[in-house]
Amino acid sequence: MVNLNVNIANLQLKNPVLTASGTFGYGEEFSDFIDLNRLGGFIVKGTTLNHREGNPYPRMAETPSGMLNAVGLQNKGVDYFIDNIYPRIKHLDTHVIVNVSGATIDDYVAVCEKLAPLDKINAIEVNISCPNVKQGGMAFGTTCSGAAEVTKAVRRAFPKTLIVKLSPNVTSIADIAKAVEAEGADSVSLINTLLGMAIDVERRRPYLSTVTGGLSGPAVRPVAVRMVWQTAHAVNIPVIGLGGIMNGRDALEFMMAGASAVEVGTANFIDPAITVKIIDEITEYCERHGISDINEIVGII
Repeated sequence: MVNLNVNIANLQLKNPVLTASGTFGYGEEFSDFIDLNRLGGFIVKGTTLNHREGNPYPRMAETPSGMLNAVGLQNKGVDYFIDNIYPRIKHLDTHVIVNVSGATIDDYVAVCEKLAPLDKINAIEVNISCPNVKQGGMAFGTTCSGAAEVTKAVRRAFPKTLIVKLSPNVTSIADIAKAVEAEGADSVSLINTLLGMAIDVERRRPYLSTVTGGLSGPAVRPVAVRMVWQTAHAVNIPVIGLGGIMNGRDALEFMMAGASAVEVGTANFIDPAITVKIIDEITEYCERHGISDINEIVGII
């Protein structure tokens, strides 16, 4: 038997496989395909203080070995989640993690204060790739001061496990990670999408209504693995790796680079059962190599 238990601060996962926010809905959409209880946990779609319609269509485009998205955090707001979604998923025997987004510090704090009393929500993942409207649209996560400011405020509002999701669109992701660690983050997850663009040359216009969007999928994986490796060597808190994980070998690559757990994103659109397959592939790898505890390989590079 292989021990797949991993810890993200005080959060004990039955295995290291989570789902990435924005690719798994609220979990229940995938219940026809997999047993959700087998997951280490799942991260629900980005949740904001108020209802958001998101960006105009088209807002997704396929690219070589990946995809661009500019959905724009479409969701019905935190109160809708609490009143309508939470009661339907709180019985699950796995961790439900809420991805929190906002346009101002006060937005983040307000959402966290509403989520903190919920018994089943033992962790949040804070998306600091959101544009700070008070700073002219610059993302909170592109500067150490911006990332630290959000983390400090959220730390006061949410006493349970705090994961901060880092943007790769920075000069030094390790410095950003150290900044949020210093302000109380229990873990960091990376990478969020890379900024990209695609043009329809026949129609002579961008594929996305927003012109640019977030690139995800296998195309970003080498960048993500490098950033996870750099970050894991820079901080003393657990790192969660994501970016183009399509199978168990990809997940193991991130873990060997220093990730204690992984998130599966774009692959869910291709195969809705991919997460449990990855869990089985990790188990099979460990058995084949005589590894009794998955933590033995974390950060061996």
